[in-house]
Amino acid sequence: MAPSYDNLPIEDDEFDEDEVDFSDLQEQYEVRLEEGLDAFVVVDGLPKVPDENKPKLTKFLLRKLNTVGKVKEDGVFMPLDESGTTEGYAFVEYSAPSEAVAAVKALHGTALDRRHTMAVNKLTDIDRYGREGKISEEYHEPTIEPFQEKEHLRSWLGDMEARDQMVMYRGDKVGVFWNDKEDQPEQVVDRDNWTEFFVQWSPLGTFLTSIHAQGVQLWGGKAWSRQKRFAHPGVNLVDFSPNEKYLTTWSHKPLQVDENNPVPSLSADDDGKNYIIWDIATGKPLRSFATLDVPSSTDAEGNPVKKKMQWPTFKWSSDDNYVARMTQGQSISVYELPRMNLLDKQSIKVEGVMDFEWAPATPRRDGIKTYEQLFCYWTPELGSNPAKVGLMTIPSKEIVRTRNLFNVSDAKLHWQSEAAYVCVKVDRHSKSKKSLATNLEIFRVREKGVPVEVVDSIKDTVINFAWEPKGNRFVLITAGEIPAASAVPPKTAVSFFAPEKAKGGVIGNFKHVRTVDKKNSNAIYWSPKGRFVVVAALQSQQSFDLDFWDLNFEKPKDEKEASEKDVSANLQLMSTAEHYGVTDIEWDPTGRYVATVASAFRHHMENGYHIYDFKGTLLREESIDRFKQLIWRPRPQTLLSKEEQAEIRKNLRTYSKIFDDQDLSKKNTANRQVVEQRRRLLEEWKAWREQMAEMLEEEGIVDEKLEIAKQKDGEGEIEEIEEIVEDVVEETEEVVQ
Repeated sequence: MAPSYDNLPIEDDEFDEDEVDFSDLQEQYEVRLEEGLDAFVVVDGLPKVPDENKPKLTKFLLRKLNTVGKVKEDGVFMPLDESGTTEGYAFVEYSAPSEAVAAVKALHGTALDRRHTMAVNKLTDIDRYGREGKISEEYHEPTIEPFQEKEHLRSWLGDMEARDQMVMYRGDKVGVFWNDKEDQPEQVVDRDNWTEFFVQWSPLGTFLTSIHAQGVQLWGGKAWSRQKRFAHPGVNLVDFSPNEKYLTTWSHKPLQVDENNPVPSLSADDDGKNYIIWDIATGKPLRSFATLDVPSSTDAEGNPVKKKMQWPTFKWSSDDNYVARMTQGQSISVYELPRMNLLDKQSIKVEGVMDFEWAPATPRRDGIKTYEQLFCYWTPELGSNPAKVGLMTIPSKEIVRTRNLFNVSDAKLHWQSEAAYVCVKVDRHSKSKKSLATNLEIFRVREKGVPVEVVDSIKDTVINFAWEPKGNRFVLITAGEIPAASAVPPKTAVSFFAPEKAKGGVIGNFKHVRTVDKKNSNAIYWSPKGRFVVVAALQSQQSFDLDFWDLNFEKPKDEKEASEKDVSANLQLMSTAEHYGVTDIEWDPTGRYVATVASAFRHHMENGYHIYDFKGTLLREESIDRFKQLIWRPRPQTLLSKEEQAEIRKNLRTYSKIFDDQDLSKKNTANRQVVEQRRRLLEEWKAWREQMAEMLEEEGIVDEKLEIAKQKDGEGEIEEIEEIVEDVVEETEEVVQ
């Protein structure tokens, strides 16, 4: 039915069109440049050529542009100047907006030839940021901000006493403290509600990370000010690259980034993603990814296995040049940093791949002088094909070593810290699949041809394995089969292995040194400097043992066991301790102290921490309600050369005497301060007593106890003798120029 206008009052003489509000209609029908132009990109940095050479340049440019999408026919427009020469840029129309987005990500910053590099941007971005006077037509000289000196982010390394710092998270408080051996930790900073979930140090100790519902913040410097902020709503986990250049954040909830949910630094392209990889220096995101679906699997008996998320999902090469992610059972995707482009524009197909690990250091293989990074991977048995372990070099993607395995139930990859070895712990099942056994496949990466040594003298299943840092020894823990009807876990055994002694600096074959049976241990923690190791029972309800072992103990020759005479290890149990409810163990970066924690993240019984020295002597213990974390601050690698380090080790006894004298002097100073404090308190007490006595006498009140005390003082029955003795241990005089 057509609308009727008969009842509307019309007064021609009073009608003014300018007074009618058309804003709603203008907004509805306004022509928006963003709509319909999302498939356009602008390509800058092109060579300037005459009009007759434009078809040749267009054809050459299309080879690049069509690698990420389909450019429409006649979809390239190059403007000409007055002289008939191209102006060095072009407008390109793709078949779909998604292809334009892919072109910006893949082609921006790529080389067109030796002298020209393309800059690819979306046309809508240029229009959006350039309209409304955001880009001036006139040139204005940029203003240079005055230099402002920033805080020294590694100033803590200059501590005169060479102390280490640690962060403690208890209750709602997070504090950073100096470790002072037996004394209470010295507070550096302590704040309420510094984090909402947990705290984490960066790998070199430069930043302290706090986790919030809105994202991640990095703190550092003497004032502990905020250095960086990364917006990722709902973030759950954080992972740094080894050299602190990049950061990965992950949330189990996909991002929602649109006009109604804007997020700083993120765009609509990040909508629906779970992972973000950031550049720490600039604070900007490099690329975002969605969580991949993990394919369902079954165990040996055909029962479904619960899916487990692998963290970190994105794994870094040792030099921060590459980051890789595995699509389980299919491929490994290696990305080059900082551009985050896929290496050779395609993933590495590895059928059935189950896991991979980068070498934690530059491999330095025999006879290889060119740059390379290595990663190790393994695949299960597929049909009639055996299981396989492989070593691949990047960026050439060459497989440098493979090893076929049979009857494999599971495998774990363990790199030695200097990438000299990689141990593949292989769990094998019998033909009936009723029993399991373990053998170790050790790849000697730096030896010619990468030979593989097999350690198959292990009868039970290995539940934990750990290499000695910067060394060539290892410890493993084995456990027997768990009876089906028993709720008590089986006893475990701790085994120590070391290479045989060989001449000429050659590392011999690995040999069993000793096995300690009937233990409840399940965790291995090596000192970061090697030699010392703590073997412990964590998160157990029956045992809380901590065993402190020394693998270089100096024994007399006649006391050495037969198993230790031909291997590079002298084993000694230095101490055994207990910490009820222990959940976490961590060495300080110098290898002098060990902290054990009963964390409220795991349980709420007797939360707190213990600190031991490397020998297992308890230095300090403290029970703190709702104690959650104690993490030592990492140290960067030393700047001393190997020769300088060897010289220090050679003169270590001389340095030890100096340090002992400094410790004794500090202790005497502390004792003197205690005595002076007590003397001051006594003087204050005497002055207060005399003041009270005078007040009582003025008021005519006699205190019988005070009179008796005065009489006894007068009779000499009470005598106070205080003597302070100060011994000078050593005095040196040094002329400072």
